[in-house]
Amino acid sequence: MNFTLNQIPERTQKPRTAGLTMVMDKGMGPAGVRDFLDVAAPYVDIVKLGFGTSMVSGRLREKIEIYAEYGIPVYFGGTLFEAFLIRNQFDDYVDIIREYGLKHVEVSDGSIIIPHLEKCGYIEKLSKIVTVLSEVGSKDATHIMPPYKWIELMRAELEAGATYVIAEAREAGNVGIYRGSGEVREGLVQEILTQIPSEKIIWEAPQKAQQVYFLELLGANVNLGNLAPAEVIPLESMRIGLRGDTFHLYLNKKPGL
Repeated sequence: MNFTLNQIPERTQKPRTAGLTMVMDKGMGPAGVRDFLDVAAPYVDIVKLGFGTSMVSGRLREKIEIYAEYGIPVYFGGTLFEAFLIRNQFDDYVDIIREYGLKHVEVSDGSIIIPHLEKCGYIEKLSKIVTVLSEVGSKDATHIMPPYKWIELMRAELEAGATYVIAEAREAGNVGIYRGSGEVREGLVQEILTQIPSEKIIWEAPQKAQQVYFLELLGANVNLGNLAPAEVIPLESMRIGLRGDTFHLYLNKKPGL
């Protein structure tokens, strides 16, 4: 940090296991990646190459190597995993992960239906070779799961070998743990937290109001995901109370008037 201020919450340090910021890269070029990381790398913990963009992005290997230079792991979006799976190409997917030297994968079932026991089997297999992030929740806004089901799925996927479970919201933040308006399904979140450790959950929160909600609920070191690159430094500022939305969150007393 460039300045010293009192009453700033302590942030976990990289490599973090909590307080993660997961960024969604939807097709930045190598120059854009380097420019982004030159100022924001200390606050980026992991990068998802969103949905199936890695298949059509130019200079993919070069991008991955730049992220590696900065010590930031990369993984392909869960939609790509599902695209391979529905075509009976799981082994091909594993070969591609190895070819690009990736150490993380996302296992999801947001676009296709996978029997949950089968999904856990993929998590178990992959967890033997890479770090697995498993996504829970559907991209279909009409598919509403009750809280007990979220808990049941998250628990089973962690037990199968996932290091983190991702609470689905899509890139827009309008499904899964959110209503169509983007409003947090607070009862669902609170219920999940009674059974699943918060440090094991990455909450997809692309909208500022969603980020504020989780910072107020769980503090500066909550795991947040699906951040646009341009939102990383604004989020870090908000995490430590240096944005209007969280300005008073960590102050012990108000300044004199």
